[in-house]
Amino acid sequence: MKKEKKEKKVSLFAETLARIWENGGARVGTVLFLLIVIVCVFAPIVAPYGPNDMDLTAMYKGPSLKHLFGTDGMGRDQLSRILYGGRYSLALGLCAAIVGSGVGAFIGSFAGYFGGKTETLIMRLMDIWSSLPSMLLCILISATLGAGFTNTVIALAVGNVPTGVRLIRGQILSERSKEYLEAAESINCSKSTIMFKHMLPNVISPIIVDMTMGIGMNITMAAALSYIGLGVQPPTPEWGAMLADARTHILNYPYLIMFPGIIIALTVLSINLIGDGLRDAMDPKLRK
Repeated sequence: MKKEKKEKKVSLFAETLARIWENGGARVGTVLFLLIVIVCVFAPIVAPYGPNDMDLTAMYKGPSLKHLFGTDGMGRDQLSRILYGGRYSLALGLCAAIVGSGVGAFIGSFAGYFGGKTETLIMRLMDIWSSLPSMLLCILISATLGAGFTNTVIALAVGNVPTGVRLIRGQILSERSKEYLEAAESINCSKSTIMFKHMLPNVISPIIVDMTMGIGMNITMAAALSYIGLGVQPPTPEWGAMLADARTHILNYPYLIMFPGIIIALTVLSINLIGDGLRDAMDPKLRK
Protein backbone atom coordinates (compact mmCIF):
# COMPACT_ATOMS: atom_id res chain seq x y z
CA MET A 1 0.00 0.00 0.00
CA LYS A 2 2.86 2.35 0.82
CA LYS A 3 4.37 1.76 -2.58
CA GLU A 4 1.09 2.58 -4.27
CA LYS A 5 0.84 5.86 -2.37
CA LYS A 6 4.28 6.94 -3.44
CA GLU A 7 4.19 9.02 -6.58
CA LYS A 8 7.21 9.66 -8.70
CA LYS A 9 8.09 13.31 -8.68
CA VAL A 10 9.46 14.47 -12.00
CA SER A 11 11.26 17.78 -12.07
CA LEU A 12 10.13 20.49 -14.46
CA PHE A 13 13.50 20.31 -16.20
CA ALA A 14 13.23 16.55 -16.76
CA GLU A 15 9.65 16.90 -17.95
CA THR A 16 10.66 19.62 -20.43
CA LEU A 17 13.48 17.46 -21.80
CA ALA A 18 11.09 14.55 -22.21
CA ARG A 19 8.57 16.71 -24.08
CA ILE A 20 11.30 18.05 -26.36
CA TRP A 21 12.43 14.51 -27.15
CA GLU A 22 8.86 13.50 -28.00
CA ASN A 23 8.82 16.17 -30.70
CA GLY A 24 10.17 14.59 -33.90
CA GLY A 25 11.54 17.83 -35.36
CA ALA A 26 13.20 18.83 -32.10
CA ARG A 27 14.71 15.36 -31.78
CA VAL A 28 16.25 15.59 -35.25
CA GLY A 29 17.46 19.12 -34.54
CA THR A 30 19.01 18.11 -31.22
CA VAL A 31 20.91 15.17 -32.71
CA LEU A 32 22.13 17.27 -35.65
CA PHE A 33 23.16 20.20 -33.47
CA LEU A 34 24.97 17.97 -30.96
CA LEU A 35 26.82 16.29 -33.80
CA ILE A 36 27.95 19.66 -35.16
CA VAL A 37 28.99 20.90 -31.71
CA ILE A 38 30.91 17.71 -30.88
CA VAL A 39 32.94 17.64 -34.11
CA CYS A 40 33.72 21.36 -33.74
CA VAL A 41 34.72 21.10 -30.07
CA PHE A 42 36.95 18.12 -30.82
CA ALA A 43 38.29 19.63 -34.04
CA PRO A 44 41.96 19.02 -33.06
CA ILE A 45 41.14 15.30 -32.94
CA VAL A 46 38.63 15.06 -35.80
CA ALA A 47 40.17 17.46 -38.32
CA PRO A 48 42.66 15.83 -40.70
CA TYR A 49 44.84 18.97 -40.81
CA GLY A 50 45.45 22.17 -38.91
CA PRO A 51 43.25 25.15 -39.83
CA ASN A 52 46.17 27.09 -41.33
CA ASP A 53 48.34 24.25 -42.61
CA MET A 54 49.28 25.13 -46.19
CA ASP A 55 50.17 22.83 -49.06
CA LEU A 56 51.20 24.97 -52.04
CA THR A 57 51.16 21.90 -54.26
CA ALA A 58 47.44 21.39 -53.62
CA MET A 59 45.96 24.85 -54.22
CA TYR A 60 42.32 24.95 -55.38
CA LYS A 61 42.00 21.18 -55.38
CA GLY A 62 38.41 19.95 -55.56
CA PRO A 63 36.86 17.47 -53.12
CA SER A 64 38.84 14.21 -52.98
CA LEU A 65 39.69 11.42 -50.56
CA LYS A 66 42.67 13.42 -49.31
CA HIS A 67 40.68 16.65 -48.94
CA LEU A 68 37.00 15.83 -48.58
CA PHE A 69 35.86 19.45 -48.95
CA GLY A 70 38.72 20.51 -51.22
CA THR A 71 41.36 23.17 -50.56
CA ASP A 72 41.52 26.95 -50.90
CA GLY A 73 43.98 29.24 -52.69
CA MET A 74 46.65 28.60 -50.06
CA GLY A 75 46.28 24.86 -50.10
CA ARG A 76 44.46 24.80 -46.73
CA ASP A 77 42.04 21.95 -46.11
CA GLN A 78 38.46 23.25 -46.18
CA LEU A 79 37.03 20.55 -43.91
CA SER A 80 39.57 21.31 -41.21
CA ARG A 81 38.88 25.03 -41.43
CA ILE A 82 35.13 24.48 -41.23
CA LEU A 83 35.53 22.33 -38.10
CA TYR A 84 37.79 24.86 -36.39
CA GLY A 85 35.68 27.76 -37.64
CA GLY A 86 32.59 26.25 -36.03
CA ARG A 87 34.09 27.03 -32.65
CA TYR A 88 34.05 30.75 -33.41
CA SER A 89 30.67 30.82 -35.15
CA LEU A 90 28.89 28.80 -32.46
CA ALA A 91 30.55 30.82 -29.68
CA LEU A 92 29.50 34.08 -31.37
CA GLY A 93 25.88 32.96 -31.65
CA LEU A 94 25.68 31.64 -28.09
CA CYS A 95 27.48 34.53 -26.37
CA ALA A 96 25.50 37.18 -28.23
CA ALA A 97 22.19 35.44 -27.42
CA ILE A 98 23.06 35.12 -23.72
CA VAL A 99 24.25 38.72 -23.37
CA GLY A 100 21.38 40.21 -25.36
CA SER A 101 18.66 38.18 -23.64
CA GLY A 102 20.22 38.74 -20.21
CA VAL A 103 20.31 42.52 -20.61
CA GLY A 104 16.79 42.46 -22.04
CA ALA A 105 15.49 40.43 -19.09
CA PHE A 106 17.15 42.82 -16.62
CA ILE A 107 15.69 45.96 -18.23
CA GLY A 108 12.30 44.33 -18.84
CA SER A 109 12.06 43.37 -15.16
CA PHE A 110 12.41 47.01 -14.13
CA ALA A 111 9.89 48.17 -16.71
CA GLY A 112 7.29 45.58 -15.76
CA TYR A 113 7.67 45.76 -11.98
CA PHE A 114 7.88 49.53 -11.40
CA GLY A 115 5.49 50.58 -14.18
CA GLY A 116 4.47 54.23 -14.44
CA LYS A 117 6.98 56.71 -15.85
CA THR A 118 9.82 54.20 -15.59
CA GLU A 119 7.97 51.75 -17.81
CA THR A 120 6.93 54.47 -20.26
CA LEU A 121 10.48 55.79 -20.61
CA ILE A 122 12.01 52.32 -21.07
CA MET A 123 9.41 51.18 -23.60
CA ARG A 124 9.70 54.36 -25.68
CA LEU A 125 13.46 53.87 -25.79
CA MET A 126 12.87 50.27 -26.90
CA ASP A 127 10.54 51.51 -29.63
CA ILE A 128 13.28 53.77 -30.96
CA TRP A 129 15.87 51.00 -30.55
CA SER A 130 13.83 48.39 -32.39
CA SER A 131 12.91 50.80 -35.20
CA LEU A 132 16.48 50.51 -36.46
CA PRO A 133 17.09 47.48 -38.72
CA SER A 134 19.09 44.89 -36.75
CA MET A 135 21.64 44.34 -39.50
CA LEU A 136 22.20 48.06 -39.98
CA LEU A 137 22.65 48.50 -36.22
CA CYS A 138 25.18 45.65 -36.14
CA ILE A 139 27.11 47.19 -39.03
CA LEU A 140 27.20 50.61 -37.33
CA ILE A 141 28.42 49.19 -34.02
CA SER A 142 30.99 46.91 -35.66
CA ALA A 143 32.29 49.76 -37.80
CA THR A 144 32.57 51.98 -34.70
CA LEU A 145 34.16 49.44 -32.35
CA GLY A 146 36.20 47.65 -34.99
CA ALA A 147 36.38 44.03 -36.07
CA GLY A 148 37.09 41.17 -33.69
CA PHE A 149 35.34 38.49 -31.65
CA THR A 150 34.36 40.59 -28.60
CA ASN A 151 33.17 43.57 -30.63
CA THR A 152 31.12 41.27 -32.87
CA VAL A 153 29.43 39.76 -29.80
CA ILE A 154 28.54 43.25 -28.56
CA ALA A 155 27.20 44.28 -31.97
CA LEU A 156 25.02 41.17 -32.23
CA ALA A 157 23.81 41.32 -28.62
CA VAL A 158 22.56 44.89 -28.97
CA GLY A 159 20.00 43.80 -31.53
CA ASN A 160 18.58 41.13 -29.19
CA VAL A 161 17.81 43.47 -26.30
CA PRO A 162 14.43 45.03 -27.34
CA THR A 163 12.78 41.64 -27.90
CA GLY A 164 13.89 40.41 -24.48
CA VAL A 165 12.65 43.59 -22.81
CA ARG A 166 9.18 43.27 -24.34
CA LEU A 167 8.87 39.57 -23.53
CA ILE A 168 9.83 39.91 -19.86
CA ARG A 169 7.90 43.13 -19.35
CA GLY A 170 4.70 41.54 -20.67
CA GLN A 171 5.14 38.45 -18.52
CA ILE A 172 5.85 40.46 -15.37
CA LEU A 173 2.78 42.64 -15.92
CA SER A 174 0.67 39.49 -15.78
CA GLU A 175 2.47 38.32 -12.61
CA ARG A 176 2.38 41.55 -10.62
CA SER A 177 -1.00 40.85 -9.02
CA LYS A 178 -0.22 37.26 -7.94
CA GLU A 179 -0.60 36.35 -4.28
CA TYR A 180 2.97 35.13 -3.80
CA LEU A 181 4.22 38.64 -4.56
CA GLU A 182 1.91 40.12 -1.97
CA ALA A 183 3.28 37.58 0.51
CA ALA A 184 6.86 38.56 -0.37
CA GLU A 185 6.04 42.24 0.11
CA SER A 186 4.34 41.52 3.45
CA ILE A 187 7.57 40.06 4.86
CA ASN A 188 9.51 43.14 3.69
CA CYS A 189 11.44 41.53 0.83
CA SER A 190 13.47 44.08 -1.10
CA LYS A 191 12.33 45.07 -4.57
CA SER A 192 15.41 43.48 -6.14
CA THR A 193 14.67 40.21 -4.31
CA ILE A 194 11.05 40.23 -5.47
CA MET A 195 12.02 40.98 -9.08
CA PHE A 196 14.94 38.62 -9.56
CA LYS A 197 14.30 35.87 -7.00
CA HIS A 198 10.52 35.53 -7.04
CA MET A 199 9.20 36.98 -10.31
CA LEU A 200 11.91 36.37 -12.90
CA PRO A 201 12.16 32.56 -12.40
CA ASN A 202 8.40 32.32 -13.03
CA VAL A 203 8.49 34.25 -16.31
CA ILE A 204 11.82 33.13 -17.74
CA SER A 205 10.42 30.50 -20.14
CA PRO A 206 9.73 32.89 -23.06
CA ILE A 207 13.21 34.42 -22.83
CA ILE A 208 14.82 30.96 -22.91
CA VAL A 209 12.92 30.11 -26.08
CA ASP A 210 13.76 33.49 -27.61
CA MET A 211 17.43 33.09 -26.69
CA THR A 212 17.54 29.64 -28.31
CA MET A 213 15.99 30.92 -31.52
CA GLY A 214 18.33 33.91 -31.41
CA ILE A 215 21.44 31.72 -31.55
CA GLY A 216 20.69 30.72 -35.13
CA MET A 217 19.94 34.30 -36.16
CA ASN A 218 23.18 35.51 -34.54
CA ILE A 219 25.23 32.87 -36.37
CA THR A 220 23.75 34.06 -39.67
CA MET A 221 24.34 37.74 -38.85
CA ALA A 222 27.88 37.02 -37.63
CA ALA A 223 28.58 35.32 -40.95
CA ALA A 224 27.16 38.37 -42.75
CA LEU A 225 29.39 40.74 -40.75
CA SER A 226 32.45 38.63 -41.49
CA TYR A 227 31.43 38.50 -45.14
CA ILE A 228 31.62 42.30 -45.41
CA GLY A 229 34.83 42.47 -43.38
CA LEU A 230 33.42 43.66 -40.03
CA GLY A 231 33.38 40.39 -38.07
CA VAL A 232 36.10 37.92 -37.19
CA GLN A 233 39.08 38.59 -39.41
CA PRO A 234 41.29 36.22 -41.46
CA PRO A 235 43.20 34.02 -41.00
CA THR A 236 40.76 32.98 -38.25
CA PRO A 237 38.65 30.21 -39.85
CA GLU A 238 35.19 31.57 -39.10
CA TRP A 239 32.36 30.44 -41.41
CA GLY A 240 31.43 33.92 -42.57
CA ALA A 241 35.08 34.81 -43.16
CA MET A 242 35.45 31.66 -45.27
CA LEU A 243 32.49 32.77 -47.40
CA ALA A 244 34.08 36.19 -47.81
CA ASP A 245 37.35 34.63 -48.96
CA ALA A 246 35.51 32.45 -51.48
CA ARG A 247 33.21 35.05 -53.04
CA THR A 248 35.67 36.00 -55.79
CA HIS A 249 36.02 32.35 -56.80
CA ILE A 250 32.35 31.36 -56.77
CA LEU A 251 32.26 30.61 -60.50
CA ASN A 252 35.57 28.78 -60.82
CA TYR A 253 35.60 26.98 -57.45
CA PRO A 254 32.01 26.82 -56.17
CA TYR A 255 32.83 24.22 -53.50
CA LEU A 256 34.68 26.93 -51.53
CA ILE A 257 31.43 28.73 -50.82
CA MET A 258 29.10 25.72 -51.01
CA PHE A 259 30.37 23.72 -48.04
CA PRO A 260 30.55 26.58 -45.48
CA GLY A 261 27.10 27.71 -46.66
CA ILE A 262 25.63 24.23 -46.20
CA ILE A 263 27.10 23.95 -42.69
CA ILE A 264 25.66 27.35 -41.69
CA ALA A 265 22.24 26.36 -43.08
CA LEU A 266 22.24 23.00 -41.26
CA THR A 267 23.31 24.61 -37.98
CA VAL A 268 20.62 27.31 -38.13
CA LEU A 269 18.01 24.72 -39.15
CA SER A 270 18.88 22.46 -36.21
CA ILE A 271 18.69 25.36 -33.75
CA ASN A 272 15.33 26.48 -35.12
CA LEU A 273 13.96 22.95 -34.79
CA ILE A 274 15.16 22.84 -31.18
CA GLY A 275 13.62 26.26 -30.54
CA ASP A 276 10.24 25.16 -31.91
CA GLY A 277 10.28 22.04 -29.73
CA LEU A 278 11.37 24.04 -26.70
CA ARG A 279 8.57 26.55 -27.24
CA ASP A 280 5.97 23.76 -27.34
CA ALA A 281 7.53 21.94 -24.38
CA MET A 282 7.53 25.04 -22.17
CA ASP A 283 4.01 26.15 -23.10
CA PRO A 284 1.91 25.74 -19.93
CA LYS A 285 -1.25 25.35 -21.99
CA LEU A 286 0.09 22.11 -23.47
CA ARG A 287 1.05 20.59 -20.13
CA LYS A 288 -1.22 17.99 -18.62
